[in-house]
Amino acid sequence: MTYSSRISRKTIVNLFLIGFVTLLFVTNAKPTTFLQDFRVTWSDSHVKQLNGGMGIQLLLDQNSGCGFASKSKYLFGRVSMKIKLIPGDSAGTVTAFYMNSDTDNVRDELDFEFLGNRTGQPYSVQTNVYAHGKGDREQRVNLWFDPAADFHVYSILWNHHHVVFSVDEVPIRVYKNNEAKGVPFPKFQPMGVFSTLWEADDWATRGGLEKIDWSKAPFYAYYKDFDIEGCPAPGPSSCASNPANWWEGTSYQQLDALAARRYRWVRMNHMVYDYCTDKHRYPVTPPECMDGI
Repeated sequence: MTYSSRISRKTIVNLFLIGFVTLLFVTNAKPTTFLQDFRVTWSDSHVKQLNGGMGIQLLLDQNSGCGFASKSKYLFGRVSMKIKLIPGDSAGTVTAFYMNSDTDNVRDELDFEFLGNRTGQPYSVQTNVYAHGKGDREQRVNLWFDPAADFHVYSILWNHHHVVFSVDEVPIRVYKNNEAKGVPFPKFQPMGVFSTLWEADDWATRGGLEKIDWSKAPFYAYYKDFDIEGCPAPGPSSCASNPANWWEGTSYQQLDALAARRYRWVRMNHMVYDYCTDKHRYPVTPPECMDGI
């Protein structure tokens, strides 16, 4: 064995160890209990732990809504929760699951907002993206199932290439990194994971025409199977830029053929609003809307 080959092997081993140590800082959390990774941020009396903390119930009544947040922030990764939404007449309510940098001036945020409905009407989910303080990128999709009848998985994948919002592994929105076109993309600020249940009957259902029927209160939403996989902040700066993180892998840099077909099916059959096509708000189509998935 030559000296150069020994150096080569040593280098390879060192690189492996560096990568391994970095990966140790990646949070791959399926918490034993809700309180392991989350805390109540609003109206503790309206948040109830279930099944030994493996699930929670959020409550909205005329006194208050409620909310919770992750104890840590993360820079890139994937977050998901199983949620069962408010059944029956939920008009005027909003159940939100989102990531937020929680910064005052230049905010980054990735939103799921579930908009309540009158009994028999479809539930709509509104997504929005804030990057470097700029939002107003709303899209709405009518869910193709009853989200109050059972739990469904809602997830946000966030890497250097795009943000993907999915429902039961079906992508409903893709926000690509179009920095080359001058479009801001969230990549500098870590974000926490949040959820709230609150009253928004001034806009949530049919633009505010449908008000909350408080005779149906209290309203309940249920959560379980909290999953956060990402680079916690504060933490080693090398984590977020490590290409070995699974969410940065080749297969996660764009939708595969099956996911792309599902995405197009949702957009063709269930999309009810897209800021990209709202000429009243945007006479000139925003540049990120000109790109595909």
